[in-house]
Amino acid sequence: MPKLTFFPLGNADCCRIDLSGGEKLVFDYANTRCADDEEDKRADLPALLREDLDSAKRKPPNRYYEVVAFSHLDDDHICGSSEFFYLRHAKKYQDDERVKINEMWVPALAITEEGCTNEAKIIQAEARHRLKEGDGIRVFSRPEALKDWLEAQGLTLESRKHLITDAGQIIPGFTKEAHGVEFFVHSPFAWRQGDGTLVDRNAGALIVQATFAVDGVETRLILSADADHEVLSDIVKVTKRHKREERLEWDVFKLPHHCSYLSLGPDKGKDKTEPVPDVAWLFETQAQPKGIVVSTSKPIPSDDEDPQPPHRQAANYHRDEAKDRDGEFKVTMEHPKVSLPEPLVIIIDRFKATIEKRAAGIAAAVVSRPAPRAG
Repeated sequence: MPKLTFFPLGNADCCRIDLSGGEKLVFDYANTRCADDEEDKRADLPALLREDLDSAKRKPPNRYYEVVAFSHLDDDHICGSSEFFYLRHAKKYQDDERVKINEMWVPALAITEEGCTNEAKIIQAEARHRLKEGDGIRVFSRPEALKDWLEAQGLTLESRKHLITDAGQIIPGFTKEAHGVEFFVHSPFAWRQGDGTLVDRNAGALIVQATFAVDGVETRLILSADADHEVLSDIVKVTKRHKREERLEWDVFKLPHHCSYLSLGPDKGKDKTEPVPDVAWLFETQAQPKGIVVSTSKPIPSDDEDPQPPHRQAANYHRDEAKDRDGEFKVTMEHPKVSLPEPLVIIIDRFKATIEKRAAGIAAAVVSRPAPRAG
C-alpha cells in the first residue's frame, strides 16, 4: 500500500512517496542537519534515504528513484542535493554511492531563471542538461514560456514539447489503474488578463495534487511548495472557473512555507490568522473528514520573538480546523515528541490516510486505524 514519509528537517522539506508497486518518488530534498552537532535533532536525511533504498534492494551502484521533484530552487528545498544525487551534467557528481534520478521534475523557472548561485545553480545545470538531451526530465510550464530559451539552445519547442506539462493536466507516466496514483498539476499556471493575454504566474514553484486509489477508495494529497495566500487564491479561482473543484479536495495537505501566516492571509492576527475567503474555502470546504495537515517546520513557538515561520497564529488556525473535522495537525519537528522527532509516516489504504504510530518499547510500527467511513 502507498506510504508518505515526511522527515524532521527543521524549516525544510523532503517527502518520500512509496507506491504499492515498489516505485519511489521524492519531492524536494534538504539535508539540513549539522553532522558535527550531536545535539542536532534533525534527521540524517541521506542516511535514512540510503538505508531505505538498500532495504528495497536498490544498492550501489544502482540506487535510484523513479522521480525526484524539486518544487523550486530555494535552499530549504534543495540543500545538499548536489552531494546526494548522481547528476548527469558533470563527472564530479557521478560516484557509485550517489542516488540516480530516472526522471527529474522541475518548474519552468528552474530552467529559464538567470543568476542562480550555489546549490540552485548546480540543480539548474542538471535540469538544463537533461532538457537539452531530451531525456529524464519533465518541466512544468505553459509550453510557450520555454520557447525562447529552447531556441537560444538551438532547439525547437516542438522537439521538447513532450517533456513539458502545463497546469490543469495529469502528469504522464503514472495512472491510478497501473500505479495506484495520478498527479494533477496546479502550478505553475497562466492567468488570463482582461484583454485576453496570458501571464505566467508562480513560474518558480511546482504544486500538485496526488490521488491514490486503493481498493476503490481515493485519497488525495496536496503538496503546496511555498505558495502564499495570493497564489493559493488564484489557484482556487482558476480551479473553480474550470469547474474542477475535486482537484482541490484533500485528505493530506503539506502546508506551504513551514506554517507561515502569509499562506493564509496578509495579517498575522493576535492569536489566530484569519484566512482570506478563497484560502478558507481550500482549507475548510475542501478538507475531507479526518484530514491530516502537515507542517514541515520547527516546533510551533509560544511567542512572536522570531519573525520567521512557523507562526503560532497560523498553527492555531490549522489546529482548530483539524479538531473540527476530527483530523490531525502534525509538525515534523514535534512528531512524536519535540525531544526526539522521527519521520512522520502516513499509510494510504482503504481507510484513507492514517498516521503510523510506534508502540513504546516495540520496534515494529503499528497503525492506529480510524473507524471505517460510511459508503
